[in-house]
Amino acid sequence: MTELAGSPTAASNPWHHLGAINRNKMLVQILLIGNTVLMLYPILIMFFSAFKTTSDIFTSPFALPNFTNLANFARIIRETNFITYFTNSILVTTGALACILIFGSMAAYAIARYKFRGSTFLFLFFLSGLMVPLKLAIIPLFIQFRELGILDTRLSLILLYTAMGLPSTVFILTGFLRTLPGELEDAARIDGASEPKIMLLIMMPLTKPALVIAGIHNAVPIWNDFFFPLVFIHTDANKTLPQGLTAFMGEFSTDWGALFAGLSLSALPIIFVYIVLSRHFIAGMTYGSVK
Repeated sequence: MTELAGSPTAASNPWHHLGAINRNKMLVQILLIGNTVLMLYPILIMFFSAFKTTSDIFTSPFALPNFTNLANFARIIRETNFITYFTNSILVTTGALACILIFGSMAAYAIARYKFRGSTFLFLFFLSGLMVPLKLAIIPLFIQFRELGILDTRLSLILLYTAMGLPSTVFILTGFLRTLPGELEDAARIDGASEPKIMLLIMMPLTKPALVIAGIHNAVPIWNDFFFPLVFIHTDANKTLPQGLTAFMGEFSTDWGALFAGLSLSALPIIFVYIVLSRHFIAGMTYGSVK
């Protein structure tokens, strides 16, 4: 006896598809939780180790520390110029980010919103900076900074990081600006707005998510960089945090407790900035998919 076409055995079972969707979502959640644990585990170990002695770090690395033991943090303040290193890192990072976002937004706006001969070549010129590591030019840069008289200064690092950050910033902002409707500019021109006013008051406020992405993308490597300060900075008064914390790394021994304490303090500003700007960061990452 043949079964009816409309019977439950012949038709597809919607509960089966719903169960498959739920299983896929659960698998994604498990993968995300695992990735979160994998990312946070080194940070927690670093933070816990900041409250331990070097012997405790090796004998009981996974044990909870005594959070009232602030000896490592006291040593950081007492035995190094931590405040000076921290101030230098703040000045270098904020100065470089200001230059990157100002000049990068100007270049990206010109490439994305104006049609002129050579705009594609100019865009590709900036993109070429993503393919050539600046470390290859370390010797010419050293000679050039020495001739300019800015070697062993914070200005040399600011100029260097600005050159490093412009290609990625132009790439991010150009793609974002090209998605904005041209009617906004046309309406502003009809109302008599000048080109600088259109850029500063109408178009650039709309790029806040992209600016946050570009800022975080450049701030983290600038703040954590050790190579370029090691080459261009020689005096202790101009050292940044990654370079200054090497005082606790000796040839035959390392004070890991004090080093982890310094690393924990140096990580706090970036974590704080990311938490404050996380809403804009996520909005910028999902802007294209929502649109």
